[in-house]
Order: sequence, then structure tokens, then C-alpha cells
Amino acid sequence: MTRLLRVAAVAAFLTALPFRVGQGAVAPLAPTGFVVTHQLTLPASPVAVFDAFTGDIRDWWDHSIAEHPKALYIEPKAGGGFYEIFDDSGNGALHATVITAWRGRLLRFEGPLGLTGRAIVMVHTLEFTARGSDSTLLTLTVNATGQIEPEIPDIVDRVWHHFLIERFKPYVESGDYRRKVSSAQ
Repeated sequence: MTRLLRVAAVAAFLTALPFRVGQGAVAPLAPTGFVVTHQLTLPASPVAVFDAFTGDIRDWWDHSIAEHPKALYIEPKAGGGFYEIFDDSGNGALHATVITAWRGRLLRFEGPLGLTGRAIVMVHTLEFTARGSDSTLLTLTVNATGQIEPEIPDIVDRVWHHFLIERFKPYVESGDYRRKVSSAQ
């Protein structure tokens, strides 16, 4: 009998509250998706282009959360990360997780990059294909699905154009990547 009284008291208390349990604000979310593809030819071997794209990327990647991040790098190994480290305390962000790394052939990572905070899954695949004796066709394919507002596909396309065409291509063409690659060996 005492247990029945406790259950009745809890039920009476819950019904007296100004809200109902399980009656939160629910809005439908219709997931959508898109694919963005970029291709460019670079004057270096696939291994050199892969190495230039990974490791410390501060020489060509110019978007970050911190104004002056302590480190910004992509670990070229399965389970590695695309990290931005803000300071000496280790504060930072994991922008993506590397799911496939095959030096000179393929780099695939999953993460929202600058779209953190949205219910979105983005898989970025970079393929490095030899063209001639010392040239590489770099193909980027971004597959995205989730909470995607209408402007997001264009934003992703423009941002990757910026990184690949305006930043990475001149970095490789200038030969600056050779300093990084030779210092890593």
C-alpha cells in the first residue's frame, strides 16, 4: 500500500508541473546530401603531393578557430586526426578523423571541418594519380549528408576551391613543400 501511495504522489506531482515529461520541442529534420568534386594537376609525384597535403599544413591552410594556432596538422595514418591545437595546454579541435591513409594514393577523412555543431557527416576523399613522370592528378570528392541548409553545398565548394586552387596549388608549384618534406625525413 505504501508503494502505491508513493507512485500516486509522484504521478500527481508530474501532472502538476507546467510541462509534461517527454513533451519537449520536437521539429522534423529531413536530411539531405550533396557531392562536391575538384580536380587539379600538380607538378610533383603522388608521394610528394600526399606528403605536402599532410603533416603540418600551416603553410597553405589559412582557416582556423584560433587566431594563431600552435599547430595545425593532418596525421597521415588510419585513426589519425586533422588537428588544430590552440595553445601549450592542449586546448584545440579535432576537425576530422582519418579513416584511410595510403601514402601517394589515397587519403580519406571524416569530419565536418568548419561545419562543427551541425548534424552533418562529411567524408573527404583525396586520390593521388600519377600523370607522366613527375605530375599528379589530385581528385577531391566530398560526400555530405545530414542537416544541410541550401547554402551549404556552395560554401563547401567555394572553401575547397580556395584551399586547393588558391592555396595548395601555388604552395606545391612554388616548391615550398620540398622544405617540409625534406625536414621530415
